Amino acid sequence: MDWNDGYVADIAYPITFFPEQSPTHLAATCILNGVEPIAPDAPFTYFELGAGMGLTSAVLAASHPHGTFYANDFQPGHVADARALAHEAQLDNLTLLECSFADLAAGKVDLPPLDFITMYGVYSWVTAENRRHIVNFIARYLKPGGIVYVNYNAMPGWSGVVPLQRLMLEHADRYPGGRARQVGTARAFVDRLAGVGATYFDGNAMLRQCLDTLHGDQTGYLAHEYLNRGWEPLYHADVVRDMADAKLDYVGAADPARAWPELFVDETRQALLADCPDPVLRETVWDYLHNTPFREDVLVRGARRMAPHRRQYWLERLAVARLVATDDEVPRPPAVPPEQAALLREQLLALRDALGGGAPVPLTRLAALPAFGGMPLAGVARLAAMLACGRQAAFCFTGAADADDAPAQRLNAVLAGRAEHGDQHQVLASPLLGNGMRAGLVQRLVYGVLADSPGHRGEDADAATAHVAALLERHARSLPPGPRTEELRKLQAELPQTVAAILRLRVPMWRAQRVL
Repeated sequence: MDWNDGYVADIAYPITFFPEQSPTHLAATCILNGVEPIAPDAPFTYFELGAGMGLTSAVLAASHPHGTFYANDFQPGHVADARALAHEAQLDNLTLLECSFADLAAGKVDLPPLDFITMYGVYSWVTAENRRHIVNFIARYLKPGGIVYVNYNAMPGWSGVVPLQRLMLEHADRYPGGRARQVGTARAFVDRLAGVGATYFDGNAMLRQCLDTLHGDQTGYLAHEYLNRGWEPLYHADVVRDMADAKLDYVGAADPARAWPELFVDETRQALLADCPDPVLRETVWDYLHNTPFREDVLVRGARRMAPHRRQYWLERLAVARLVATDDEVPRPPAVPPEQAALLREQLLALRDALGGGAPVPLTRLAALPAFGGMPLAGVARLAAMLACGRQAAFCFTGAADADDAPAQRLNAVLAGRAEHGDQHQVLASPLLGNGMRAGLVQRLVYGVLADSPGHRGEDADAATAHVAALLERHARSLPPGPRTEELRKLQAELPQTVAAILRLRVPMWRAQRVL
């Protein structure tokens, strides 16, 4: 076997930030599920497996300057890029490593005991042998009470698509060239097969979604999704059995609203789940009810269920911050009965309004508002979890108010500078959120104008628009004609309104969350 163990290594993995991996998010998830967390607003140790080019770990290290971060990838090009980003942003609390899973599991790197271990897009994309190394690494280094985040392509949701991956891999193996060329020829062959009416493609909604993504990929992601030799969708029960060898207990899904199953399943399905006393079977049945294609599991080494007074203590340390600057429609969980929907919508709107301009608001303060009529903290947390499910709010910790802003703002200035040459780093870090906020190209360019303007004179809309327009024009001229160029031209046409809206709505939120 080559050094890459059958994993795609000749195409860089897309640069992406994943907020679910944040220690703050994971600690809040534990609290909402009634399990003792690791405090993310005190010193801790963190390790990311399969870190790619390091954007997630860089943002998390910058937004948790009191934490000690390690991130590993086996591809040297990824690690070199990640180190360059960390060096430019002066992230002294982030160490980037280039190791195999086997070396990590064998203890060949000097590491401290770890509070958090996370991995995104790793576990079901590598060989069974490497999955064993990952579990052994966790067993060696994770502290008692430590938290693990793992996601994976899941069964039964992927059951109808497994043959597609096998076909693409078999086709790619028979045609020479790099993986970029192979995924293109395999995609063309699949189109031909569908075009002649192959019965396999009939009546499979998940398969249709996958076929659509085959034509929308602009980043090289498909090679990593479909052409890895270790690719294998997994059952939740099997993942839990794997992780049990590292003494891990399943706590809950990374989506905070999943702590309240009644939001997602009606009474009939709740009764079915209640008849499954074993939690692993119950969660597996959940996947059959929803035909789950992708799971995000949070596990703890020696999970400790909290008594009511202890959960109350942790809820009192939680705060909620607004993420959206506009008044979008609030999410409606799928299983809420129609007779409850109107009241729930009023409560969600009241909560979002109470979050104001973006500064985190403690749950205790929210619960005291007349709109919630003496609702217990857990009830307010339930509402906040629904907003978080819709990406309209996020949980954070009141102790983050003491965090140092400088590392996050240094990283944000670097990310804004890189936006002048590309649109890959679509995030800005917030020390108050302990996480990153999604930021589009124009937002990051405006951020750069403000960060470079003493006294923030860049908030002159006309001057900011002119500066950003020049940068977008340079972007457009550097690209060949195609969809991306068309997107940039559309941005240019709408630029005055976009910049004005960013200055009016987004910049106050950045200030409130100490992004800027």
